[in-house]
Amino acid sequence: MEFLTNEKLTIVGAAGMIGSNMAQTAMMMKLTPNICLYDPFAPALEGVAEELYHCGFEGVNLTYTSDIKEALTGASYIVSSGGAARKAGMTREDLLKGNAEIAAQFGKDVRQYCPNVKHIVVIFNPADITGLITLLYSGLKPSQVSTLAALDSTRLQNELVKYFHIPASDIQNCRTYGGHGEQMAVFASTTKVKGEPLTDFIGTTRLPLTEWEALKVRVIQGGKHIIDLRGRSSFQSPAYLSIEMIAAAMGGQPFRWPAGTYVSNGKFDHIMMAMETSITKDGVTYKEVAGSPSEQEELEKSYEHLCKLRDEVIEMGIIPAIKDWHSLNPNID
Repeated sequence: MEFLTNEKLTIVGAAGMIGSNMAQTAMMMKLTPNICLYDPFAPALEGVAEELYHCGFEGVNLTYTSDIKEALTGASYIVSSGGAARKAGMTREDLLKGNAEIAAQFGKDVRQYCPNVKHIVVIFNPADITGLITLLYSGLKPSQVSTLAALDSTRLQNELVKYFHIPASDIQNCRTYGGHGEQMAVFASTTKVKGEPLTDFIGTTRLPLTEWEALKVRVIQGGKHIIDLRGRSSFQSPAYLSIEMIAAAMGGQPFRWPAGTYVSNGKFDHIMMAMETSITKDGVTYKEVAGSPSEQEELEKSYEHLCKLRDEVIEMGIIPAIKDWHSLNPNID
């Protein structure tokens, strides 16, 4: 049976709905035969493992443990959903303090138990901040840590599918950048509908400006809408997309959507945010985002919001002042 790699993949937070779906997706996609599930909640973790054994996957060495040292030792790839989930009435930012502390400990554990890990995908919210904290404490290079941001772009695609009543394949290059939260920057200038620029539609009878603004709100509140409908936060979509990300890092198919990455380029500094990225065996890289003046303004506002969250975490004492980041992680300028 052919797998993408034989190297160890560890899924952190595997007892949860996202983590358990990630494990099943990774096996269905035949990423690696060596998968380790970790979660501090042992009974639920065992239940997830039992269910996956009952699937009858062939050729997979699936292990599980509530010992973080055992889970991380020898891991080449990690996907972590190991934070608290968002509940009804909460924003991603409401999770800040608790999940920031979890991210700090996770980064320290990576440094201690698997300093040679090749790539980590962080998806627990607020993902831009938890990913940044993980990067700082792990000692890894910025290219080795990415965060889930694609959900916002897939939600934009989905809203356009519903509005125009056409297949998703007819809509190309939907993009949102900046923060993974309600301050994201929704870009129209990158998108094409049946080969035509979406910007040619906006403000016409095909997509009146009021309809476009309402559509953007639905994109921005896509996660809240899932909670309203299901009574819990998204788990199928983040699980699938994060496994697509780690598959790309293993050398698989290119990842099709933006990812969160560490950015420090003068315009946007010392932050993790969604950019136009590429994920390969060499890690995550990004290029400058170019949009209309109004889109650039939205992106700058999103960046400012992320900076406020970062500075709150600094004030909490969870991460040091920016001037001390290099001493904590020499790979950070």
